Amino acid sequence: MSGAKPVHAPMTQFPVVADCVQVGGVSLVELAERVGRTPFYAYDRGVITRRIELLRKHVPADVHLHYAMKANPMPAVVKHIAPLVDGLDVASEGELRVALAAGAKASTISFAGPGKTDADLAAAVAAGIVVNLESEREMERIAAIGRDRGLRPLVAVRVNPDFELKSSGMKMGGGPKQFGVDAERVPEMLRRIGQLELEFIGFHIFSGSQNLRAEAIREAQEKTIELAARLATHAPSPVRVLNIGGGFGIPYFPGEQPLDIAAVGANLGGILEGAKRGLPQARVVVELGRYIVGEAGLYVCRIIDRKVSRGHVFLITDGGLHHHLAASGNFGQVIRKNYPVVVGNRVAGSKREVASVVGPLCTPLDLLADSMELAQADAGDLIAVFQSGAYGLTASPTAFLSHPAPAEVLV
Repeated sequence: MSGAKPVHAPMTQFPVVADCVQVGGVSLVELAERVGRTPFYAYDRGVITRRIELLRKHVPADVHLHYAMKANPMPAVVKHIAPLVDGLDVASEGELRVALAAGAKASTISFAGPGKTDADLAAAVAAGIVVNLESEREMERIAAIGRDRGLRPLVAVRVNPDFELKSSGMKMGGGPKQFGVDAERVPEMLRRIGQLELEFIGFHIFSGSQNLRAEAIREAQEKTIELAARLATHAPSPVRVLNIGGGFGIPYFPGEQPLDIAAVGANLGGILEGAKRGLPQARVVVELGRYIVGEAGLYVCRIIDRKVSRGHVFLITDGGLHHHLAASGNFGQVIRKNYPVVVGNRVAGSKREVASVVGPLCTPLDLLADSMELAQADAGDLIAVFQSGAYGLTASPTAFLSHPAPAEVLV
């Protein structure tokens, strides 16, 4: 109907049985009893596996699929994903330890991040993983570490392109950025890499994240491969790896629709023909985090109190922005919008009402749902926040007001 209020895309990844959300075949009520406390994050391994299978179905077979651990570095999650993908991408020495413990081969791990310490670089060199260089200074530092240890570091150049991923949630390239080396400075850096005792592997070019438009992703991928081919003419050796990033989004807010992954895959298949001509020895890598794990997670908290203030219903829970900053709207949103939220143990409910779900913190920013239509709920009921598998717990200020940290479970 014209002018109808936009709604959230259906959250079909978690079945509802007897009006209760199921995670991995377990009802949310039973899962809460198993965990023994709320709040908690629950990740469904079956949903993760099916998402990777969907990618394998649509993304060209000769494209390597990497998991960006920053989206969700929970060790059990990483251990589940590692054998299903072709590599892992880490953003800290701590993530590197998790990746190695999960059984990933060093040759399939890469390390990106704009502020790597000497300890980070030394750990990466010792492990034999690829380091995505973010600056000329970092290049000289890793070369010195390699000389001191008698090792030849494996390096790629992270390029800050002269374009961006249009309609992306976060723009990681184009214009002045803290990420990567400006494209126009890369040729001189490649010359210097040839002089140093560094083994050049290729490029990492990532222009943006959280995009739901297949056409915007196609345009960015085309420009990425064209840029890599131009820069390759200055490289000290053939490009063996071209990481074109990801940017595949998931629907969080009312009115958003899932990414057409079939179109993304078909577009990429056509683009690769050009890549093979310009970069004949390059293995193309798509690096995804949110798209793999985002829809597989729930954040679950329990209603502690129900109160009515001047006619408005507030459901006060034991969880909030300190556990799930993104759902509160304080992790990059300009205008706050609601994540998909339900009363997990009475999804439809016998009665409906408009209510706000808030946490226990002493700030009006502690808001998980603002004036949403929900099943009528009371103390003891469970609130479930969908789309919580990525940038949840580890992206949140868990020390704020010294409340306990939530549990995490892989079901």
